[in-house]
Amino acid sequence: MLLRVAPWLPRSAPQTLLALRGSGCALTLSVSDAGFAVEASHGDQAARCATAAPPHPRSWYEIAVTLGEGRLTLSQRPLQRIWGARDAGAAEAALPPADWSGETTITVAASPEATAHFNGRIEDPLLLRGTPRVTLDDPEALLASGRVAAWWDFSERMEGEAILDRGAAGLHGGLVNMPARAVKGSRWTGAEHAWRHAPRHYAAIHFHEDDLEDCRWATDFTVPIPEDMPSGVYAVRLTCGEHWDMIPFFVLPPKGVARAPIAYLANTFTCQVYANYRRPEFPEDHRRKRQAWGAFDWCGNLVTEYGLSTYNTHVDGSGIHLSSRLRPILNLRPGFVAVPDPVGSGLRHLPADSHLTDWLEEKGFAFDVITDEDLDEEGLDLLARYKCVVTGSHPEYHTPGTLDALQAYVSGGGRLAYLGGNGFYWKVARRRDRPHLLEIRRAEGGIRAWAAETGEYYNQLDGTLGGLWRRNGRPPQLLCGVGFSGQGKFEGSHYRAMPGATDPRAAWILDGTGIVPGDTFGGFGLSGGGAAGFELDRADPLLGTPPNAVILARSEGHQDHFVTVPEELLTHLTTVTGETPEALIRAEIVYFETRQGGAVFSTGSITFCGSLSHAGYANPISRMLENVLTRFQA
Repeated sequence: MLLRVAPWLPRSAPQTLLALRGSGCALTLSVSDAGFAVEASHGDQAARCATAAPPHPRSWYEIAVTLGEGRLTLSQRPLQRIWGARDAGAAEAALPPADWSGETTITVAASPEATAHFNGRIEDPLLLRGTPRVTLDDPEALLASGRVAAWWDFSERMEGEAILDRGAAGLHGGLVNMPARAVKGSRWTGAEHAWRHAPRHYAAIHFHEDDLEDCRWATDFTVPIPEDMPSGVYAVRLTCGEHWDMIPFFVLPPKGVARAPIAYLANTFTCQVYANYRRPEFPEDHRRKRQAWGAFDWCGNLVTEYGLSTYNTHVDGSGIHLSSRLRPILNLRPGFVAVPDPVGSGLRHLPADSHLTDWLEEKGFAFDVITDEDLDEEGLDLLARYKCVVTGSHPEYHTPGTLDALQAYVSGGGRLAYLGGNGFYWKVARRRDRPHLLEIRRAEGGIRAWAAETGEYYNQLDGTLGGLWRRNGRPPQLLCGVGFSGQGKFEGSHYRAMPGATDPRAAWILDGTGIVPGDTFGGFGLSGGGAAGFELDRADPLLGTPPNAVILARSEGHQDHFVTVPEELLTHLTTVTGETPEALIRAEIVYFETRQGGAVFSTGSITFCGSLSHAGYANPISRMLENVLTRFQA
């Protein structure tokens, strides 16, 4: 047996690398912080040998195990020189021959009982007939020799969960819980960064004990949806004694039909990417507030069994870059208070968008609900049925399909109201045959919860470059006129009206507000206490804001903890635009017209919708949006 291994989290307890179970026979190869070990048994005979050479975390080793001629042998060969490390070793033990000719099951990266999970990378597990002294330097030559019983080449079919055996027996396998693929293997040299161009450089799989793709729960009940049920955001309420849960779901209009002039695009991709986020800070007063409000009391800081967010890391420190919706997603629950917010609700994502849907209903705007997933599958045809599309507060994550559809909609005369901040920022990958999965590679640039490993910027699901849409040549300004520029804690401020507020093309937006250039407004609301806060977007002609765009208002007075986003900084003193870093900390309300009657209205702030209901819905923020949607839906 030969394979290459890079342990990322060696512990005192052994982690299984590969286990074989036959009729009366067993062999287990494992690793711990003391070194590699192999145990084999048949009948009442058993043997164990260990290298006693502690592995260096994240370093590659070639491991060879032989079983035959009355001996069990193990060798550990480091593939990277680490000065001062004594990480090579070998061992052997006596073991009478056994009959392995019967049916045998093989498990990789965990025991057959799904325990002793391995955290790290495995490459090229290979079984050889006989006991020759060979290496994995050239597995193709070994295959040609005819001695290979099985070779699981992880560089094949990298987009999915199939594992291909290139040996003659065709002992193919499959992955459980979608560990990470398209990651660097022992052969990566830095000469190529796209795995499709050099798949053998990426012939490893990174396994984690906390990977989770599908809870595989049975269906307990179904909810019939009447054909005439209005489109909207609903929830099923579950109770058990004093405990409760609310499972949200979306009711869409019938396929191919629009029942309203306005479509609310629910930011479901962003919700899924954030699923079960464990916050770096979880103050006790925040939890007391949740309990006092009777809010949903569970979150990623308290419950980890359902997998964490792509804003977190695995237990071995590697970034989580796959997220599944086939599990409970705690932060989707109504009543989920996401962030410490001493002056507001602390809601984010779908719960925060209830500020918008509540306002739409209060003001009498008829709307249908559509989701990112539907948009990715149906494209422009879905949007073309509507006079106007409104986003929620945080449409951050988009696939090429959703972004293409929105751009085509706006370019073809559609009207878009972008009512958030930090939108259209990160590129995610999704496959039609695995619709429940999203992938994010946090490549160069951007405010990131973790950084993708060098050489691992290309998605495993579709093979394309991940990272910021800006780094992919599609800054948010190309679509909506503004893009991410500054961020701080969950606190808001106000806008100041700019000279553009009197521009004849856009002055109607402020009708009835009494606002004139120089006035401040919006310093109130349920999200951070102000309509301009937390994550801020601004116009930038160099990034795609059209020359006919009108800047109606600009935020100011942000707290000292706000910072400029990294992609705008050249040094600690200079920026891409030539402005000071502090000057780029601003949100801008922008309006521009496109051809065929199309138009875009952008608020530049993630906290904007939290101000809509202030003073009984009678405030300048509410009136502005009412003016916009009244015209956009006409």
